[in-house]
Amino acid sequence: MRQLRYSINVTLDGCCHHEGGLAPDAESMRYWTAEMERAGALLFGRVTYQMMESAWRRPATGTWPDWMDEWEIPFAEAIDGAKKYVVSSTLNEVDWNAELVRGDLGQAVQRLKQEPGEDLFVGGVTLPLALADLGLIDEYVFLVQPVLAGHGPTLLAGLRERIQLELVDRREFRSGAVAVRYRSTRVTA
Repeated sequence: MRQLRYSINVTLDGCCHHEGGLAPDAESMRYWTAEMERAGALLFGRVTYQMMESAWRRPATGTWPDWMDEWEIPFAEAIDGAKKYVVSSTLNEVDWNAELVRGDLGQAVQRLKQEPGEDLFVGGVTLPLALADLGLIDEYVFLVQPVLAGHGPTLLAGLRERIQLELVDRREFRSGAVAVRYRSTRVTA
């Protein structure tokens, strides 16, 4: 069975807004590129899907935009080419190598986990909270930024039950950020 891994940048005070932490640097982008390359597919809610698509979809010209540094291109190529599933009740269609996920969230994600292939990665804020509440997230990967944001959406705010985690891996970055990977010890359905 494929594992479901929640991956996100987060500040020391738990803010998970994409502008709350440090701007990405070459080292953190290499880390996230490796994570993207390990993913069998990405699972996004509508907001995260649209945000990622607007930033990382290859333009129709085939040329990456001028704002993108050379060290960002491998990440852009990895996410651009990845299979994506989008959970949305408001979108009628998606493209960018994506398909809509409809119906009961728990059943739909269980089906995706049972398909053959590499692990699934989920990002964002709202969808991961729902998946955590359903006990469907197997691993949590946080790139903890050495910043106190003081505002913004916080990591898994509103979680119904405490989830016990076991540290699996830890990596320090020159910027002071720390990547931590935890496995859920909660028995899942």
